[in-house]
Amino acid sequence: MNVDDAVGRAHRAEWARVVAALTKRFGDLDVAEEAAAEAFATAVERWPADGVPPNPGAWLTTTANRKAIDRLRREHKRLDKQKEAVMLYDGDPPEPVGAIDDERLRLVFTCCHPALAMETRVALTLRMVGGLTVPEIARAFLVQESAMGRRITRAKDKIRAARIPYRVPSTADLPARVSGVLAVLFLVFNEGYLATGAGTDPVRQDLTAEAIRLTRLIRVLLPDDGEVAGLLALMLLTEARRTARVSASGELVALGEQDRGAWDQHLVAEGQRLVLERIATGIAPGRYQLLAAINAVHTSARDVRDTDWSQIVALYDRLVRVDPSPIVALNRAVAVAELDGPDVALAAVDRLDSALTGYHAYHAARADLLRRLGRGPEARSAYDRAIELAGNTAETAYLTRRRDQLA
Repeated sequence: MNVDDAVGRAHRAEWARVVAALTKRFGDLDVAEEAAAEAFATAVERWPADGVPPNPGAWLTTTANRKAIDRLRREHKRLDKQKEAVMLYDGDPPEPVGAIDDERLRLVFTCCHPALAMETRVALTLRMVGGLTVPEIARAFLVQESAMGRRITRAKDKIRAARIPYRVPSTADLPARVSGVLAVLFLVFNEGYLATGAGTDPVRQDLTAEAIRLTRLIRVLLPDDGEVAGLLALMLLTEARRTARVSASGELVALGEQDRGAWDQHLVAEGQRLVLERIATGIAPGRYQLLAAINAVHTSARDVRDTDWSQIVALYDRLVRVDPSPIVALNRAVAVAELDGPDVALAAVDRLDSALTGYHAYHAARADLLRRLGRGPEARSAYDRAIELAGNTAETAYLTRRRDQLA
């Protein structure tokens, strides 16, 4: 077994588990993160000589615990603070009966505390739960690495200073807290499904799988919450297409060109069942339920030519009222192109220029519409801008090929 591959697999599978275990014990995200990082660095040094341990997760957790204790012993003043923190965390009221005892879910709720700004919650969750590096997160947010590092540090400091507890909220607090957690998990899933880190796989299944796992746990906590069900359905219907989304050469495969026989039909069936269950309630759907319904229409078509675009546009019309964001308007325009033609869609897309000028998908959509209208030079320019802004290697390869085909 290649040791580098083993360390990489262990990092993807065990990072969040190790960080969560240390956070529970020491009550400090900073200590947990640094000790976990040191444990993985030790694995890189020792596993080539000693061999990969039978239980890498247990080895890493034990090593990280020792690293944390050594650090705290070196910092006597910090140790006093840690004792206070441990006492505080141990003194929290017991969780309600039926709460899920999952350390990573506790970590998500800690990182997603409402005292933190939404962008900070996402960045901290990507770092502590997803294990992304600060440079990877900075690229995802289109900010400088130093600025992202400071943002994450301030978030951990705020959690420590405010004594934010490491636990799943009580049943009474869950409804108010869950919307922020769902937003973060959706963004974590998206980062996995269209990874932006240089040198990483274009699709990070570790992130998509963890986002789905955690959303399933939240659904157990809140089985009647429509948006929890909607987000889970959306993730499942999207994940079902993962194996067909990147070609053997590493290029993104657009939805209309995918081999639908390669889709995971079990995930499709589960996702569509969740969508139908929510429709049957007669309760007005929220953002995630509408996005899931749109994906259900796509996955119901055996061939792209069978897609019910009128239904998709109608769903986008409802979504615009719930979420009037320029990205939703952009996706609606792409669907409108299939009904009313690329000229009508292009006019709608061009109205979004000021809001989405730095968003690669805006330029990619515009390039495709210009290509379909036979406006080659303008399409090439739009492709160039999309390639410049895209951070995913598979997507860049796809856009480059489409641009070069214009010649």
